[in-house]
Amino acid sequence: MSTIKNTAILFVCKGNICRSPTAEGVFRRKVEVAGLVDEFIIDSADTHTYHVGEPPDLRSQECAAKRGIDLSRQRARKVAPDYLSRFDLILAMDKANLALLEAACPTAYRHKLGLLMEYATQTKAVEVPNPYWGGARGFDVVLDYIEDASEGLLQAPQQK
Repeated sequence: MSTIKNTAILFVCKGNICRSPTAEGVFRRKVEVAGLVDEFIIDSADTHTYHVGEPPDLRSQECAAKRGIDLSRQRARKVAPDYLSRFDLILAMDKANLALLEAACPTAYRHKLGLLMEYATQTKAVEVPNPYWGGARGFDVVLDYIEDASEGLLQAPQQK
């Protein structure tokens, strides 16, 4: 695997309480298990300000905890303009959030934007579905998708 030291990756969804904090937690765990903590800077944020300052949704925390992933210390925050220059890769959970990022992104940084599911190797889904309004099963599906895509992301050569 070819990585560049301190590759900064930002995961983004609408509220930063379900999908993107789960992606942050899952990818952080995969990086720790692989012994690559010094190789990555990992964070998450939202495109809206619905939940700024709040911890991840309890359902997200509970599902992640069952898989050994702790989301409890995370707090929701909005994507700041300087994130576009600070992060090497900014991965949205769905096309709607990607479009919002693209609309706010200067041309010079557009190459950094993408969808997390582009890295999936087992799942054919293009987007990570929002589980917020659904039942508990939706949170497990989100974890399954994110684990698959995170494994692919970890194996992908990172570029600055």
